[in-house]
Amino acid sequence: MTTTLRQARGQDLDALHRLEQGAFEGDRFTRRQLWHLLNRAHAETWVIEREPEGDAPGRLLGYGTLLFRHGSRRARLYSFCVHPEVRGSGLGRHLLETLEAAARARDSERLGLEVRADNRVALGLYRRMGFRLERWLPDYYEDGCAGWQMVKELEAAALAPRG
Repeated sequence: MTTTLRQARGQDLDALHRLEQGAFEGDRFTRRQLWHLLNRAHAETWVIEREPEGDAPGRLLGYGTLLFRHGSRRARLYSFCVHPEVRGSGLGRHLLETLEAAARARDSERLGLEVRADNRVALGLYRRMGFRLERWLPDYYEDGCAGWQMVKELEAAALAPRG
């Protein structure tokens, strides 16, 4: 399977919405919320897309959205979604590395996120990628599940020698 990683475009809206609806049981973004993230928010959304092969059309396999605040050096991983069929394939790690690079390119020093306390797979990925638990969030999700706030200190995008 050949994949492409790229920034999301407006025409990805329907595919993003289908992916979101198929990957999560609750706390899903609506089409309108996704439109806002793509068009109005101070955000960057990146997608992993499977290239068309033979008669099989291309399709989105994952996406991640970063939020930025003016004057802040902290970025927030607001949404991260990998299609259930490709979880464990390394695509999530690749997407997360790209999102971290995008945050560093905007001079972010920290990357924060929230994750369901019962999502062991995501917690494992984030910990392997260097995130640490920062704060317990009781009753955080719509179904009453608790969450964890996690954070990672980011290295500078480019360390130029001084002299």
